[in-house]
Amino acid sequence: MDIYLIRHTRPDVLPGTCYGQSDVDVAASFMDEFTLLHPKLRHLPEPVIYSSPLQRCVKLAESVAATFGSHLDIQHDERLKELNFGEWEMKSWNDIPQGLIEVWAEDHVRHVPPNGESYLQLAERAMSFLTELEHDEQPVLVFTHAGVIRALTGHALGLPLVNTFKLQVDYASVSKIVLQGSLSSVGFVNR
Repeated sequence: MDIYLIRHTRPDVLPGTCYGQSDVDVAASFMDEFTLLHPKLRHLPEPVIYSSPLQRCVKLAESVAATFGSHLDIQHDERLKELNFGEWEMKSWNDIPQGLIEVWAEDHVRHVPPNGESYLQLAERAMSFLTELEHDEQPVLVFTHAGVIRALTGHALGLPLVNTFKLQVDYASVSKIVLQGSLSSVGFVNR
């Protein structure tokens, strides 16, 4: 099964803002970014579409689905949301006490921002989503966030979770993974 992991377009937030699961809108550059993304997906025959329920993903999923015709449904899945930064949400990274950020950064896989979740928890819910996919013939489009894409792509590459933050995931980028039979045979294709 071919799974295309698509990151949302640029969000409408000030640079340096921690926005994680905050439901921020897309930036004014949305249509320009969509126009650049669309050629990477238009060749796919009748894809199955999943999306994080956050509007920056839903708007992109709806725009892509419309190019295939109005008959495609978008299935929203909470497990595709970005990392929950808890009390850090919508704060400038500069306004968060540096001591707290340093503790979190020392082990960002296991440490939890106050009232948030760890990257390990995000990875576990993303893998839970992946294990339930059963669309052998149709390509699957997944509109999601950088954290989820890093976790799933890292798994496909066999990377330890701690090393997946090194993966660059640009806005409106597409990462393709191939699932053959079981999760033990996930592969990554760089597109």
